[in-house]
Amino acid sequence: MPLSLWLSLAAVCAMGAVSPGPSLALVLRHTLGGGRAPGVTAALSHALGVGLYALLTVWGLGALVARQPALFQGITWLGAAYLAWLGIKALRAGRGGALAAEGVATTPRQAAREGLLVALGNPKLILFFVALLSQFVSPEMSVAVKALIVATAMIIDGGWYALVAVGLTHGRVLPWLQARAHWIHRITGVLLLGLAIRVVWGPL
Repeated sequence: MPLSLWLSLAAVCAMGAVSPGPSLALVLRHTLGGGRAPGVTAALSHALGVGLYALLTVWGLGALVARQPALFQGITWLGAAYLAWLGIKALRAGRGGALAAEGVATTPRQAAREGLLVALGNPKLILFFVALLSQFVSPEMSVAVKALIVATAMIIDGGWYALVAVGLTHGRVLPWLQARAHWIHRITGVLLLGLAIRVVWGPL
């Protein structure tokens, strides 16, 4: 995979990770309720679930591209519509949402279980990955490139949420994020809408 294409992949993976939602709320709850260890554990187990969905999506899209290009195109457009819906939802969000989550008493074991379940129990991740990975999948893609795509999605997801968990152990970080939640929502909303348009327009 060319470096420029990988950088595009990393950028859109990061956009999906930083978008406020149930995954961020999960990490916030466990970090505030149990400290750094449960927060980081939740982040890493969530990344494991993301990696599984990414793997299933890459293999499925690769087969679909080769056998049913018209069906693949239709699924891609549905994924783009979902990205657009996420963008509009983010733009309409207020100052609260995931950034207003409260802590609960927790342990690393509980955090690991919930992190994985939140990822696997969120079928919207499949739609997100279909829209995202459709830009990078081709019939001649090698196993190594597929592995790189999956690893990129996992590392960025786990790295971002682990960074959030570590940062939240410093008392000033969460209030700073909460005070700027509306701007976080607006920026991610605009970026998601832009990505949806780019998906409809064609491959990156």
